[in-house]
Amino acid sequence: MKLRVFYNFLSFIAVVFLLSSCSSIFMPNVPATPMFSDKGEGYVAAHINTKGNFSANAGVAITDHLAIIANGSSVNKGLNSNNHFKQHLAEGALGYYTKMGKSKLQILEIYGGYGIGNSRDIDQRATVVGFQAVEAKVMDFNKVFVQVNYSSTKKKKINLFGEKRTLNYGTAIRISRIGMTDFSINGEKKDKEENYFIEPIFFTRLQLIKGLQVQYTTGFNVGFIKNEYLKAGNSVFTLGISYNFGKK
Repeated sequence: MKLRVFYNFLSFIAVVFLLSSCSSIFMPNVPATPMFSDKGEGYVAAHINTKGNFSANAGVAITDHLAIIANGSSVNKGLNSNNHFKQHLAEGALGYYTKMGKSKLQILEIYGGYGIGNSRDIDQRATVVGFQAVEAKVMDFNKVFVQVNYSSTKKKKINLFGEKRTLNYGTAIRISRIGMTDFSINGEKKDKEENYFIEPIFFTRLQLIKGLQVQYTTGFNVGFIKNEYLKAGNSVFTLGISYNFGKK
């Protein structure tokens, strides 16, 4: 019960950040949280948020303690509105995982990775022939990140749809350096910005069948540099599915 109250509190904090967030030219993706325990395990997941940002994850445990993960995200929202935002992001990482605790019921993962992407943030106005751009901000960027995942394999059971289903929780903390490699406004080159973000992420998984889970993810990001364009302001607040396979 205390653990459930704790995660509900964290979810509430994340929603507050979501509602109070300001506009940013960067939208974070959902990090991969496979929680591997043995060599040969695999993981795939897909998530979507209320802003139409679709994230996909995949990973495999290649040895008893080494794993690789890949993430991608895409959003294209507001084409016929006052603001059209479009972003594509791809990243990969290599990491270490291990079981912890006296009974080996906790899992810790540590990843380091690199990514690239591009964003378009276009302010528009309605005309008799449709929406036309007023100001178009376009950036290409790269990303270096370190991510720590933690979860317990000790699962809770809840009654749902006449059956007892497994429920478990976890968290991820990602620290990222994101830097513009190219930036322009209305086609004119502008000074490039960089920022450092810390992103605490919390997830809850409800198992539907063996290996297949519904996942609710919530979190927020904090930027350490006061920029005009590349700043914190978009929270992680998604619903998705994840599938773990190859478990012994």
